[in-house]
Amino acid sequence: MATAVKRKLSGSTNGRGIKLAATSTPGTAIHTAVAGTTDGTYDEIWLYAYNGHTTTVTLTIELGGTTVPDDNIIITLAAKTGLTLIVPGLILQNGVAVKGFASIANVIVITGFVNAITD
Repeated sequence: MATAVKRKLSGSTNGRGIKLAATSTPGTAIHTAVAGTTDGTYDEIWLYAYNGHTTTVTLTIELGGTTVPDDNIIITLAAKTGLTLIVPGLILQNGVAVKGFASIANVIVITGFVNAITD
């Protein structure tokens, strides 16, 4: 029987948002996926972003690498907007590191959760 347990992002302190200080790769750590490649063992990741700045900011989420478009999700966030869904339940494993950076430091906050799934 499959199970799913909701967990905080590994880069979060007490489940709070993660402020992106980085403005280039490698980005600020957001989450590290479950170790190993066992079939049926995954992290289902959900990320939301808030832009607290007075201008538009470009956000880049790195999913295990830095290659565009293979490893990146790039989105433009309007001023004072969020929570905007950025990662809609993608599944990751094998210790994949999820990082993020923005065109302006310390104005984007990432929140979210992980469903740790096992068959």
